[in-house]
Amino acid sequence: MTEAPCPQISALRVQWLRHLWAIGICLLISGCASLPDVRYLNTSLDTQGSPTIKTASGALPDKKAESLLAKRLRGDKIDVPRLAALEEAATGSPLIAGNELTLLIDGPQTMEAMMAAIRAAKDHVNLETYIFGSEGLGKEFADLLIEKQKEGVQVNVIYDSVGSMKTPTEFFNRLRDAGVALVEFNPINPFARFGRWKLNNRDHRKILVVDGKIAFTGGINITNEYSSGSLFGARSKNKTDLGWRDTHIRVEGPAVASFQWLFMQTWASQRNDDLTQRNYFPPLTAVGNKIVRVIASEPGSDYEVYKAYVLAMQEAKKTIHITNSYFVPDTQMIEALAGAAKRGVDVKLIFPGMSDASLVMYAGRSFYSELLAAGVRIFELQASVLHAKTAVIDGYWSTVGSTNLDMRSFLHNTEVNLIALDQAFGSIMEDAFQEDLRNSIEVLPEEWANRPSSDRLREWFARRFEYWL
Repeated sequence: MTEAPCPQISALRVQWLRHLWAIGICLLISGCASLPDVRYLNTSLDTQGSPTIKTASGALPDKKAESLLAKRLRGDKIDVPRLAALEEAATGSPLIAGNELTLLIDGPQTMEAMMAAIRAAKDHVNLETYIFGSEGLGKEFADLLIEKQKEGVQVNVIYDSVGSMKTPTEFFNRLRDAGVALVEFNPINPFARFGRWKLNNRDHRKILVVDGKIAFTGGINITNEYSSGSLFGARSKNKTDLGWRDTHIRVEGPAVASFQWLFMQTWASQRNDDLTQRNYFPPLTAVGNKIVRVIASEPGSDYEVYKAYVLAMQEAKKTIHITNSYFVPDTQMIEALAGAAKRGVDVKLIFPGMSDASLVMYAGRSFYSELLAAGVRIFELQASVLHAKTAVIDGYWSTVGSTNLDMRSFLHNTEVNLIALDQAFGSIMEDAFQEDLRNSIEVLPEEWANRPSSDRLREWFARRFEYWL
């Protein structure tokens, strides 16, 4: 008599088959790109002098720029002006002063902040998202956008075709019929963008800009998984109905214009008709004291986010604390992390203990042995699906964005990250990291060495497909 398969095993098999099907399609339609040589990035860059710092009134003179960075990060032995100039040379993006940042943890807090901003909109709402779900929170979000459109606020939405492939066409038709302008990024249907079809290139950005004055970015999609919070900050560890663990950020100040430009560039790349005329770039004044850099990357560009991460790792002096949902890096990033640990930097990485993409999780785990041997400490978050993409290095360099530390984000996706150079904000990021650490279990070298052979086989198999994951 044949034993009935375990439902969990059957579901896992279906998930893996879906991964393999997607990989097979990508193999047929895409060539192979490769990441640049960055092993000596920190010593090979031409910095062209002082870092550029833009303000609401224009760029600061070199001496004022260096003085401002030194003032904001006083008492630290790290040469921040030099590092800022290196990062600008690597990414092509200037620093922007005069911003206010609000860190948002998990779905409920983020959705409340985004929907409050939308309700107060007077001119326009620009939304760019990988997934726009149709149920629960997604429907509530859509209802609000329709309401604002009827009030005369122009709503423009970009959604990714693959990310939102489970969302019914009727859902988007309802938005369109209400007057909301919609763009489907790289449609799955090859005839929708005949001659420009690029199925493997996805828009993974999450950007919301309201009236050109407030911007949001991070890892959170518009889906019902974010209707509940994770264990973050919970007094009781016995919570039920846990949501995904994710991070977003609210931005006010001159940096908002950078997010607006990114939205418009993506819109223009996908359709020929212009956006409805609105005041997309109102005058922006300084509203805070945070110095930030908005870094965007896309397929065929200069790997800006990848370079920023590796450079920060190469230059780290004290700590590298990273929380990331999908970890399938290249050899150079592994070398940067291992090299930092070997020179005495406290390198701690938080990865998922459970995942919505098991093939990606096992591919990431295939790197654990090498990292553990170098002295990197690895932790896995428990109870909730980890989806955050954040880092804080040396207490002053922080990033929040859409970029995973995997080959897909670096090579195939359109991504965006905000980098902040600020010790006060770095302290907030560090507190969030420590809270996640309390909800995680450390992967100990001796225990990892004794993991089951079945897990090793899954890791080996998943690693073979790292380029397409």
